[in-house]
Amino acid sequence: MPQRIAVAGSSGLIGGALCRSLRARGDEVLRLVRRPPEHHLEVQWDPSTRELDPAVLDGVDAVVNVAGASLGGRRWSPSFKTELVHSRTDGTTALARAIAATGRPIHLVNGSAVGFYGDRGDEVLTEASHAGSGFLVDLVHGWEGATEPARASGAPVTLARTGIVLAAEGDAMRILLRLTRFGLGGPLGNGAQYWSWITLADHVRAVQHVLDERLEGAVNLSGPSPARQREIVAEMGRQLHRPTVVPAPQFALRAVVGEMAGDIVSSQRALPRRLLDSGFEFEHATLSDAVRWMLTAG
Repeated sequence: MPQRIAVAGSSGLIGGALCRSLRARGDEVLRLVRRPPEHHLEVQWDPSTRELDPAVLDGVDAVVNVAGASLGGRRWSPSFKTELVHSRTDGTTALARAIAATGRPIHLVNGSAVGFYGDRGDEVLTEASHAGSGFLVDLVHGWEGATEPARASGAPVTLARTGIVLAAEGDAMRILLRLTRFGLGGPLGNGAQYWSWITLADHVRAVQHVLDERLEGAVNLSGPSPARQREIVAEMGRQLHRPTVVPAPQFALRAVVGEMAGDIVSSQRALPRRLLDSGFEFEHATLSDAVRWMLTAG
């Protein structure tokens, strides 16, 4: 049955693609926007207030929250790190409180990240794995914790722990693809770190699967074959017919991006155990298929 779904973060890469896909399959999408609304299926809100009128959610079956400042938006200064946290926790708090106030079991699918697990080397990680340590881990803890009012009210809550989204227009991939096309897309650090990747197309499909199956709790939104960063870059180079042999050492990364360098070279080998156990099938299950899609989509 078609659903009425509210989406926060609809102007971003993932949110925009999700809205288009939901509409295409017959769902009604209510967009939460910061600017003045342009039609009846848009509602203006200010997430920084941590408040949302529960009446906005009248008739809404589910809320998908993928709002938040881009991690790669700029260097991680103290002020930007504060912005990264509040851009996620303030809006999540507002949505969770509003859902609780409705008294209805509105399904909240809230953005999160595999960064929850921290730098774990070659360890295989599932939704049952414990948290790691570091700034990103603390950020994700706060982000997920902000959903508590909805969960405590009895509403179903999904914590969508997303991996690296492969899309040519995404912040990280746009830069990496540009470097690769110039023959400069070598390993970052030693390249041995695992990147838990997922194509944008499969990410959108996975969110829809979570909505349809009403999966609750933590769900890793990452592909079934996490790969080492050097393998991902090598596959991009192979398909673009460019060399990928010159590494970018960690000290050079830190000079360019600051503290974020430590997280670029961190390793999360996360598996989508709950997606697979619930019957989800990936369209891009192999790295070669995923990179091919990324280079040709759109």
